[in-house]
Amino acid sequence: MADTEFHLAQVNIGRILGPLDGPVLAGFVAQLPEINALADGAPGFVWRLVDDGGADSTSLRPDDHDDMLLINLSVWESVQALKDFTYRSDHLKVLSRRREWFERLAEHHQAMWWVPAGHLPTTAEAMQRIALLRRHGDGPEAFTFREPHPAPRTNLPTTTAV
Repeated sequence: MADTEFHLAQVNIGRILGPLDGPVLAGFVAQLPEINALADGAPGFVWRLVDDGGADSTSLRPDDHDDMLLINLSVWESVQALKDFTYRSDHLKVLSRRREWFERLAEHHQAMWWVPAGHLPTTAEAMQRIALLRRHGDGPEAFTFREPHPAPRTNLPTTTAV
């Protein structure tokens, strides 16, 4: 069951092997509308980062010093909803081909964390979560599928002294 007070934010970044309008990325770019539509309609999907054009986030750069770094930032109802989309949908076909389009990054390039329902994370917030994961490893503030952390607990029943 999805937590109604918290949603799962996820970010992943990747350094592309060529310009978005070049032949190396043509296969990736061609699949973006289909994969984004698949995400938008996936059970548990809440939101994804898009540029001013509203289609995707490929024109946005999370690092002013790296024109080849792309960002994917989204919000889901639960870890399971994101996992199902990532590994149990047609998204997996694109994911399995990522080495054709993206460099293999030595450091963490993906992070998840819990946000209050209704909060839309910024690229700066997302990059901070990746940095936190790189510095400290999995923890409640930034984690991966390998070591997911539960949503924060709120509104716990209180006991009164008798």
